Amino acid sequence: MTTKRVAPGTAARGLTPARRAALDILTRANRPVGAYEMIDLLADEKGKRPAPISVYRALGYLLDQGLAHRLASRNAFVVCGHSHEAGEPVIFLICDECGEVSEATSPELTRGLAGLTAAARFQPRTRVVEIAGLCERCAAAAARKEA
Repeated sequence: MTTKRVAPGTAARGLTPARRAALDILTRANRPVGAYEMIDLLADEKGKRPAPISVYRALGYLLDQGLAHRLASRNAFVVCGHSHEAGEPVIFLICDECGEVSEATSPELTRGLAGLTAAARFQPRTRVVEIAGLCERCAAAAARKEA
């Protein structure tokens, strides 16, 4: 399994200012960001906030272009680590304690899911697995507390 921390730089084409701003927020945050939190982060110095539909459109574009992923369990978005091919299953390792999200891929999982969906004659639209638990740092801290 290959893992890559979410939030590398991305080379994006055709980004409007709103899409670029949303991508920049996800990249800088390096954690899941909800749409309404993004609205707050996009507010200008005068407090003018973008309309929710504008933010959802920008996020939809980022998802369609493979620049971001939606974490269903958190109802939030993260920048894509681009450590996988388009259509390849993606595994998110989400720390319950600190909120860190790592993006991982697995050739074994790719083959297994391809076999499973083919046997069911099912055409998947997405292949995302979310695993919640403790990252290495938080697990070590918890072990120290128990000792």
